[in-house]
Amino acid sequence: MRTATILTATLVSCGLCLSASAQQTDMTFFITSVGSGKGGDLGGLAGADAHCQALAQAAGAGNKTWRAYLSTNGRGGANAVNARDRIGNGPWQNAKGSVVATSVADLHSDNTKMGKPNALDEMGRPIKVRGDSPVMHDIMTGSDKDGRAFPPNMDLTCANWTSSSFGVAMLGHADREGNPPVAGSQNVAAYLEGAHSWNAAHTSRGCSQPDLIATGGNGLFYCFAVR
Repeated sequence: MRTATILTATLVSCGLCLSASAQQTDMTFFITSVGSGKGGDLGGLAGADAHCQALAQAAGAGNKTWRAYLSTNGRGGANAVNARDRIGNGPWQNAKGSVVATSVADLHSDNTKMGKPNALDEMGRPIKVRGDSPVMHDIMTGSDKDGRAFPPNMDLTCANWTSSSFGVAMLGHADREGNPPVAGSQNVAAYLEGAHSWNAAHTSRGCSQPDLIATGGNGLFYCFAVR
């Protein structure tokens, strides 16, 4: 009887494992569990994409092509890149099967399901957000709220994701939460819009790993499957 009970428990456990594995196989969106370790220096877009691909591969979802949700700056005559143009057409779902957006337009609309409940890494683990210690809700994007690059005179991309010292990066809030407005603030609506933005909340203190940590992050970024 005891053997049968153990066998049943094992089968149930294996069933749960298979179910979790299947969900991660179907995953098309995640937040990186770790960054490059070099702050804003991700090795450019190619290095960021490779990081997404490697994490997805380790999680059992490497059969898709993964891209980092990052914009680059057009300073010096370079061609700017919009994050929204890099990630395919959707829909996208996290490791638990929750759909975060059905299309690029949906992702950048008020209807997006980006936020604390769906802020999971590639293994389905929640990102440390406001209320956790240490807080890591600042996610690097280099993008405006519509997922586009800033003008050439506004480099908010840590030198197009190659700098671990000078420069700054635009960050989003994975939980879409921020500090309450300061008493007497003149433009509360604009403040709250920024604080609640998943892709354009505020800039970092700098591009080093310590600067990103001090701002409220850990050098993490969003990854989307393009197919």
